[in-house]
Amino acid sequence: MSQKQLKTLTVINRFIDKSITRQQAAELLGLSTRQITRIKKGVLESGAESLIHKNTGRKPPHALSDETKEAILMIYSRPELSGINFLHFKDILLADFGIDISYSALLSILKNEGFESPKKKKIRHRTHRRKRKPHPGQLIQIDVTPYEWFGGKLKYALHGAIDDATGKVVGLFMTQNECLYGYLETLRQCCLDFGVPQIVYSDNHTIFRSPKTGKLTADELIAGKEVQLTQFGRAVHELGVDLIFAKTPQAKGRIERLWVTLQSRLPVELAKRGITTVSEANRFLENEYRILFNQKFSVGPEAESIFVPLEKNVDIDSVLCVKHTRKRDSAGVFSFKNRYIQILDRGFPIIGSRTEITVFMNPRFGIRVEYQGRVYDTIRYIKPERKDLSRKVTKTVINTVEPHLQLRHSTDAWKNIWWMEDYNLSLKFLYEIFFEKQQSTS
Repeated sequence: MSQKQLKTLTVINRFIDKSITRQQAAELLGLSTRQITRIKKGVLESGAESLIHKNTGRKPPHALSDETKEAILMIYSRPELSGINFLHFKDILLADFGIDISYSALLSILKNEGFESPKKKKIRHRTHRRKRKPHPGQLIQIDVTPYEWFGGKLKYALHGAIDDATGKVVGLFMTQNECLYGYLETLRQCCLDFGVPQIVYSDNHTIFRSPKTGKLTADELIAGKEVQLTQFGRAVHELGVDLIFAKTPQAKGRIERLWVTLQSRLPVELAKRGITTVSEANRFLENEYRILFNQKFSVGPEAESIFVPLEKNVDIDSVLCVKHTRKRDSAGVFSFKNRYIQILDRGFPIIGSRTEITVFMNPRFGIRVEYQGRVYDTIRYIKPERKDLSRKVTKTVINTVEPHLQLRHSTDAWKNIWWMEDYNLSLKFLYEIFFEKQQSTS
């Protein structure tokens, strides 16, 4: 019998002996007079046993077995689940192990063992949240967060986009640093899987907004000078998308809250699957995790979607790329960042010398040239070294070069010149353009 039950029995016996009144007994026990009468009757009929609940000592029929509790604790102690919050752990127990347990029961089990959830609820002042847009595709928020996604101390930049109306993640792409290519790939996923959005909402990073925006002088404005769009701004303009800028991080609350959730959950999901590289992570994010995340956290829309499907004749890779204008020389060569690149005609009309061309660059396809609606492939051009004409040179025919890499001319003077396509060099060149670390102005 517990101390509380002993106290109740003592007070009731005093009431039975008429040493105290019913009202006094009620005040001593903190009960009503009606409850005192009922307890007195039970004690007179059954004695002290009437104060002991019939289920005392019995295990509830719905209670978890000791084996299940032990299994839960063993799973929680796995290295790959280190740092997991309790709510996420509950989801994993059901999805991976078939253990369906309430959050309160799980909380009790783990706290009894001395565990505390890494994600404790903090008292926060209630802030006004902007109402969601009614239509999916009406506005998407785009941003990046650096984090130790694979554990350790190395941080990688996760680029993401979220639909304001539904909370669906429409794009996720990881790179070493925040970069243009990460944002272009994120937008590419959105356009292919959901459609073209109406508005993209970003911060004031130089990837999105030129630092010269709003800084033109009166004379420059009178002269009709305009601030050039960034490469990202040009791409969304070609898609017919409006780009607007947030003044503060708090203005992009949807995606800021997304980062909090992903930083809590995604490292655990990567560790569970043994994913330790950016390329593996990107495949998982696009093909699996984004779908699972949206199933759990997205909400239903208030109105119909206004995502616009891509037209069949639109080459999305030729839009989501870097574009520059150049002029080719008489040999079909142009330069970019001290590199020389040769245009391959391959059945297309030869482009005239000093003709202005548009250069497309993207790690997906390399470097292409557009002229009068036609797209030309390119290869890297290795300029020949100048020869000392004062010295007698013995003419030799080089037979060590692969036939398809050697450009044969009618004169012996050009026998030692050939065109070389080096994929690794070209890829390095593209990475210097797309993946160089960007500095923020926000």
